[in-house]
Formats: sequence, structure tokens, C-alpha cells
Amino acid sequence: MGRPALRHGQGKFCPVARHRTRSQSHPVNTRNQSKLRKAVKAVALFEAFKGLAALLGLMGLLSLLHHDLHGLAAEMIGHFGLSPQSRYPDILLTWVDKLIGTPTHTLVLLGCAYIAVRWVEAWGLWHDKIWGEWFGALTSGIYIPLEIRHIMIARHWQGVAVLVLNIALMLVLFWRIYDRKREAANAEQPATPSLNRT
Repeated sequence: MGRPALRHGQGKFCPVARHRTRSQSHPVNTRNQSKLRKAVKAVALFEAFKGLAALLGLMGLLSLLHHDLHGLAAEMIGHFGLSPQSRYPDILLTWVDKLIGTPTHTLVLLGCAYIAVRWVEAWGLWHDKIWGEWFGALTSGIYIPLEIRHIMIARHWQGVAVLVLNIALMLVLFWRIYDRKREAANAEQPATPSLNRT
């Protein structure tokens, strides 16, 4: 016997049904992606704030370079009733002495470079650029070995907090990079065809 004739429209793809299959297949993934994008935008705001804080700090430092920074730091320590020989005041005075011995143009170049890195990263993350995510993950990860070494030498909770924060930022960005690859893989897979039975 011959093959039965197909009814009108049978065997053809239905674009509406195919669209529904794609849009309704991963509602949970869509919500997760939205939360992840919000987390990445929060990282972008944090990096932009770091750049702004560095800019204000650099401007304040340049305005004080012609003053006795060591004397000002010692006066501030005494104002809070702290001993210059105690741990944190001694660290502050040591860093002040290092700043005094650093040429002004070196301070400006290092400060501007740090500010530029933070703001370029923030722009890339805010505009959902993959290079911004890679850049942010690498700049966060590069500090981790130094922070671990610092914690091993000087054990204090501030160093641990900074280390945990950097690891968290790096994981968020790597998670977003992985999510991008998963989105691309899903987009390359052909949608399940639906037949129009009408």
C-alpha cells in the first residue's frame, strides 16, 4: 500500500511551539542568571568605590606632602590615647615613613594606575563585558598569595577578612564566566521540534 498523504501543515515545524519550548524550559536558570547579574553589578559598584576612595586618598596625601606627616600621624595617635609603640600605631608610623621616602611622581603614577584599573574593571563589569569579568577575577586572584603570606607573618582578623572578600569576589566572577559558557552551549543545541497538528 502507498504511504498515507500528509494532512495540510503536518510535518512542518511550528515556530510558536518551538519558541515556547525554549522559553519555558529553563525558568529557574533565568532567575539564577538575574541574581548573578545583580551580584556582578554589586562587584562593579564596589570596585568603583575603591577607585573613588583611592582618588580621594591620593588627593589628600598630595595636599599633606609639604607637612610633617610623621608628626601629624603621631599627634593623631596621641589624640586617640594610643601608644606609638603599640602594634597598629607602629604599623601606621612605619607606612608614613615609607611614604615620606617615596618620590612624589612615583606616588602619583602608582595611585593613578590603581584608580584606572579599578574604574576600567568596574565599567566592564557594569556593562556585562566578559573581558571585565576575566580582568576582575585575575586582579582579585593576584592578591590572594600575598594576603596568605601576610596572614602567616602577621596573624590578625583584618587580613583574614580581606582574603575572604577577595576569594568571594573572584568566585562570583568565575561563576559568571562559567554561566556564559553554559548559555553559549545551550544556544548551540537545536530546539526540540514540535509538529503542527492542525
